[in-house]
Amino acid sequence: MIHIVFETHSTTTDNEHGIATGWLPGVLSEAGRTQARRLGDRHRNSVAAVYASDLARAQQTVSIAFGGSPLPVVLDARLRECDYGSLNGRPTAEVHAHRLAHISTPYPGGESFEDVARRMAAFLHDLANTHRVPQPPSSESATRVLIVGHSATRFALEHLLRRRPLTEVVGTPAPWQPGWAYTLGDTSTDRGRH
Repeated sequence: MIHIVFETHSTTTDNEHGIATGWLPGVLSEAGRTQARRLGDRHRNSVAAVYASDLARAQQTVSIAFGGSPLPVVLDARLRECDYGSLNGRPTAEVHAHRLAHISTPYPGGESFEDVARRMAAFLHDLANTHRVPQPPSSESATRVLIVGHSATRFALEHLLRRRPLTEVVGTPAPWQPGWAYTLGDTSTDRGRH
């Protein structure tokens, strides 16, 4: 069993200006750099590894949070935000106005939230197979990992690990909080879910 703590990347200049960055890089704002340092303070001594989206804003978050730390940091494209296609970089209000229409239908030139869930299911399957602790760990932190991603990453975690319908999690996003906790057991039944 693996304990997962999920955190979104820290605040970006796009977040502050109401832009849906999608698969564009994004850069942390001054407030975001402060949040990243606090994220590191929360988790530096309580996780065995950090997995992060390979988009620049997530990379910058973990670089600030864990720079100089011996924690392994693994970047993975499967932890990315939803690809809004031609709407990447457009105003958030425009991109999110019809989010529920993109549960199974991709954004123009992009992907759907079901596509995000499929890539996250593959990530969780690999995580379950690569982050095994063969003997009972001496502490829970030995089986706790941190994932730093995006809103769509969390939607997929809620769907796959808490069995919540995508229409529910995408339609009623939760307000920001300092971390969400999940438990990953056998993902063989999760791979086909979307």
